[in-house]
Amino acid sequence: MKDGGIENPAFEVPSSVLGRQCYAGPPRAVAGAAGPAGPGPCLEEGPCGWGPCNPRALQFCNNPEGYLAAYSLLAIFQGIVVNGLVNISISTIEKRYELTSSLTGLISASYDIAFCVLSLFVSYFGERGHKPRWLAFSAFMLGLGSLVFSLPHFSSGKYQYGSKIEDTCQTAGTTFANASCSASTNSSLHKYLYVFILGQLLLGVGGTPLYTLGTAFIDDSVPKHMSSLYIGIGYAMSLLGPAIGYVNLLFLNYFSSTKVDQDDPRWLGAWWIGFLACFFAIWLLIIPFSCFPKHLPGTGKIQAEKISETHDDGSQVLVHNIGQSFKDFPMALMILLRNPVLMSLIIASSSEALVATGFATFLPKFIENQFGKSSSFSATLGGLVLIPGAALGQVISGVLVSKCKMSCKGIIKFMISTCSVALILNTVFLFAKCENEPFAGVSETYNGTGTLYNLTAPCNANCKCLRSMYYPVCGSDEVQYFSPCFAGCASYLFNNMKKTYHNCSCIGKTKRENGSEVFLYEAVPGKCPTQCKFLPLFLAFFFFAVVFTFMATTPTTVAILRCVPDKQRSFALGVQLVFLRLLGTIPGPILFGVAIDNSCTLWDINECKTKGACWLYDNERMALLLMGISAACKIITIIFVVMAVYFYKPPPLTKALPRKTSEKMSAIHT
Repeated sequence: MKDGGIENPAFEVPSSVLGRQCYAGPPRAVAGAAGPAGPGPCLEEGPCGWGPCNPRALQFCNNPEGYLAAYSLLAIFQGIVVNGLVNISISTIEKRYELTSSLTGLISASYDIAFCVLSLFVSYFGERGHKPRWLAFSAFMLGLGSLVFSLPHFSSGKYQYGSKIEDTCQTAGTTFANASCSASTNSSLHKYLYVFILGQLLLGVGGTPLYTLGTAFIDDSVPKHMSSLYIGIGYAMSLLGPAIGYVNLLFLNYFSSTKVDQDDPRWLGAWWIGFLACFFAIWLLIIPFSCFPKHLPGTGKIQAEKISETHDDGSQVLVHNIGQSFKDFPMALMILLRNPVLMSLIIASSSEALVATGFATFLPKFIENQFGKSSSFSATLGGLVLIPGAALGQVISGVLVSKCKMSCKGIIKFMISTCSVALILNTVFLFAKCENEPFAGVSETYNGTGTLYNLTAPCNANCKCLRSMYYPVCGSDEVQYFSPCFAGCASYLFNNMKKTYHNCSCIGKTKRENGSEVFLYEAVPGKCPTQCKFLPLFLAFFFFAVVFTFMATTPTTVAILRCVPDKQRSFALGVQLVFLRLLGTIPGPILFGVAIDNSCTLWDINECKTKGACWLYDNERMALLLMGISAACKIITIIFVVMAVYFYKPPPLTKALPRKTSEKMSAIHT
């Protein structure tokens, strides 16, 4: 490579290719230097195509808009697979391949592990490489990871789903009471864990260039005041991926290789179809990325007109002399780690990521328990709040930063205001919380019989109920029961496609008909309707909290690109993403999960005496704990953004030369 960097023929473009041009910009000044440092770097611009094959039709896409379209498509499909299909399918995979929750958690974390390991190296060596070809490599690995993730379905054999487990009171039989303990532990299905981990690792390898080199290439190719708009659109498109990934719920809910009813616990959806479809779609994106030139036409002129806003800490001179080999990697890393503005922004963004990933994981669970909604409906509400709110926030901030032509310091101050508003909106947890509904055997006894925190009572003692099978029903007495079995229900009927349980020995509510008292013994599937009416208020406040939270995402990326030397922009994004995962996305769900577990009032202890899921949560405690974590992270974010403003020093050249003078220097050089 002529201007330094990794020597890899796969990512190098021959200078003899027809139509390629080398644009050497005007003198690039170094902050703190006495004068210009000489001609700008040689930027290899060229047509869109493959070697000598440059079809005229492709040249319509050889511009920032064409690249943004390809980048957005790849970001969408990456979001579909990583944040959509994997998260939706993980419980089905856990059941099909007999994996524990801790092992499926390892599968989910494998993506971040690969990302953290490779992010620094890819962003460092790819900075001087052919960035669009790196994204073609990204598409290849993302497609391969999707394919590998679906392979266990084709090699694991037919699903053995056993006999049906009855959910009603079965006083005569005892064979299913210890079903959980008698299950075979010699199955080889758990060995497919390593295939899923491999698939996630490949997806992590593919995702690394996308948000480091891909984002830096956008910043290279557009004027400074337009960069935030383009990056905001690209980031917003990436959030559509999880929303589209929820289409896989159709395959999970309506397509199955099993011959059981959909409401049967043994139902297994076709989780693999989405991964296979994405494999073909993502590999098609290799074609457009492989035809883009190393630099889009006009990049040299755009770079020459940009005025440096790099934080003035004296490191700019050092940067010009490093990056030629791997030996320079430690020095390049130390330059970034010693940049107080960059590190303040990174810690602030990591704190925001911790909250964002925590709520992305557990907001449906919060809605389900706080407002008494079903799991599927809660997941839908969570998606309708999080995804549009996050996308809208990033687009709005990108437009504002672009239209107002904010400087680096102005962008950072803008972040302070958005984070402060988000902190205020977070107080919705204080007044939009609900009390717990009556739960038999937990918050109250069975009509005066039995004891608290014990699901078994005289009315269901002979039913041989499975404590590991949670299937809530609402009795006619407006009390929730753990399952039809624990409600003592002996039979059920379908009336207008609605299932109703009858002859429930634990449920009794007096009703007067024609002057005489009769007892109703019935229950319907699902939780009892909550008396709490705060759900619309909570969703409205939380939606705007998400909007203002994500209004800081695009400005953070733009500020990071501005406050570091030009040759370290991709590397700076790589450093940010490593910290983002180590301090944000990895511990975020863990911290929120611990907080939610601490609000549990009654745990499931199954027939094997193993602690399982939580039956019931203290709603008020859960709301206060989540608000406390969120508020603490917001305050940390604001503190470090304020520190970034305090530490930032514009380069002397920017302060000394007005824009017109700089343009005259460029014109004279040209």
